[in-house]
Formats: sequence, C-alpha cells, structure tokens
Amino acid sequence: MKLHNFNSGPSILPQSVLTQAAEAVINFNNTGLSLLEIGHRTNWFQEILQEAKDSVKQLMQLDDSYDILFLHGGATTQFMQVPMNLLDTQATAAYCDHGVWGNKAWKEASLFGHVKVVADSSDQQYRYINKGFAIPNDAAYLHITSNNTVEGTQWHTLPETTVPLVADMSSDIFSQPTNFNRFSLIYAGAQKNMGAAGVNLVVIKKDMLGKVARKIPTIMNYQKHIEAGSLMNTPPVFAVYVSMLTLRWIIQEGGLSEMGIRNHRKSSLLYNTIDANPLFEAPVAVEDRSHMNAVFFLKDQSLEAPFLDLCKQEGMIGVKGYRTVGGIRVSMYNALPIESVTSFCELMQFFTQKHG
Repeated sequence: MKLHNFNSGPSILPQSVLTQAAEAVINFNNTGLSLLEIGHRTNWFQEILQEAKDSVKQLMQLDDSYDILFLHGGATTQFMQVPMNLLDTQATAAYCDHGVWGNKAWKEASLFGHVKVVADSSDQQYRYINKGFAIPNDAAYLHITSNNTVEGTQWHTLPETTVPLVADMSSDIFSQPTNFNRFSLIYAGAQKNMGAAGVNLVVIKKDMLGKVARKIPTIMNYQKHIEAGSLMNTPPVFAVYVSMLTLRWIIQEGGLSEMGIRNHRKSSLLYNTIDANPLFEAPVAVEDRSHMNAVFFLKDQSLEAPFLDLCKQEGMIGVKGYRTVGGIRVSMYNALPIESVTSFCELMQFFTQKHG
C-alpha cells in the first residue's frame, strides 16, 4: 500500500534527498567514511555548509547586507535568541499573536524587554490574520509567524511597517516567491520544507546586531556565530547535509516560482473539495487559508473517528489535527506530490458517499 505523508513536521522529504542521505550515512562521496563520522572542519563539510548558504542566498535573492547561519535547535530556541540579541531591556518589540507559536514567541520575548502585542486573533480561535493594526514607530522590531501550522492560517500580504520585520518562517519557508529583502531577520526550523529536524536557519541583516547593552552568552550571540561561520561548536552535520540536498532539489525543480505553482495547485484542489463537500467545513477565513496546512473539521463530530480510521487504513499518514485544536490537518509541503492530495480528496468523497 502506498503511504501518503501529510505529517506537519518532521514531514515528507523528496525521495532523491532520502536516497542520497541514506547513501551518505554508509559511504559519504566514496570517502570510505560515513557522513556521521566526518569532521566538521574538514573540506568535505565546509563544501556542504557553503553550498547550503549559497543556495539560501540564491533562492531568497538576498543582497550582501545579510548573513546566513545554520544553528542548533529548532525555531523555539529563536523565541529566546531573537529578543536576547535585538531587544534592549528598556525597549519595546511588537508581536503578532496569531496562534500557538506566535503566543509562545511573545511570552519568551517579554523576559528580555517590553512586548506590545499589536495583533491578536485569539478572540476567534486564531482562525484569521488581523489587518490594519497599529505598529509603534519606535518598536525595536515587529515579529510575525508567516504560517501558523497548528491553526491553518498564513500571511498572504506582509504588514506595512517602517520598523524592522522579523519572521518565524518555519512552516512555509521556500514554498513560494517572497520579497525576503523586506525582512531584517528570518528564522526557520528545517523539518518542514528545508530538511531534517535538528538544524535551524537564521538569516539576519548585519545592521541589526550590536545594538543591545546586555551581555549575551557566547553561544547565543548571533555576531559570534557569524564570526565563527556557523562553526562555533560542532554543528548538526547530518541535518545540515539534508538541508543542503533539499535546497539543491528545490533549485533543480525550478526554484520558488515552481514551488509556489505546485503548492497553490495542491491547496486549491483540497480547499475546493472541502468547500463542495457537505460533511466537511474549513472555518479559517478564506483569505487567510494556509497553502501549507489545511485545518478543517467534520460537521458531525461523531464521524471524525471513523474518518481518521479510514485514513489510517488507506495509508493517509499524519492527518489528525493538533491536540489543542482537533479536527483534521493536511500538510502540503514542497515535497508532497499532488497525487497524494488527489488521493485524499477521493477518499473524502468516498467517505461522504458512505455517510452523507
């Protein structure tokens, strides 16, 4: 039986990436060594890291005012590291609270300085993105979560602001063309569109650093990581390698324009099927629906368990909604083929014929 991997993260990877990564674990580039055994300061790994950084710069079309880091930890670490490096004790940062991760981010930031939550959609269970909210002109930065994996919302138009823009892009990075030069800092855990869990990408504008008075622990200091070329301590070699392979795959497949076309096609197919089906409903505001994570529900909750059982029987993996939200969640990251979405839509229609 063919499995369809709709996991929200760690998530599906391109088959060619899995094959190359598996081969490298046994014998990396015919060196006779496993990738897991090579030194992080060898030319072998230096070439991996450099290609990964070059690929990020190419895909994001970044100018020379940015530095690129591959660091330990996931995006959750950045909830702390961003304000530690950018927010002075007496300064204020503006945050958008549009879901679980944005909420965690602003609470962590409040440990380091003042936080003003300028947008909050919790009044409607985080099912929309606020528009037209006020941003203090003196804010150190504005923080957004570009795609809300748990709730199924996504920014489709960036907020207009004169303050530096910071984004957690963990779940939609490299999924479509974006003006990345509008951001002063971007961070993303790799385990969705960019590789395996264990490494975190940070893209930072150089002029953002050196402005806080606090002493920053060396391992948490972006500037120190830049000076060390992401090699301050032993990096997660395997995770960086898988990220490099995944970024290479995106470029070979046609880059972000092609990813955007594919992802829009997949999400449109699924949302159109949901909207036309009498048993299902997607309560997220239509204009804010995520192309990465579709969150929806059965109108009759008693049918949820039988539907999830059917999904399991038919090899539809990872479709149960997040524990605090419930319902169904179908994640459609770059590596997911449209055939999987088609199969899921056909399963929905089959279920409806049986229970409608």
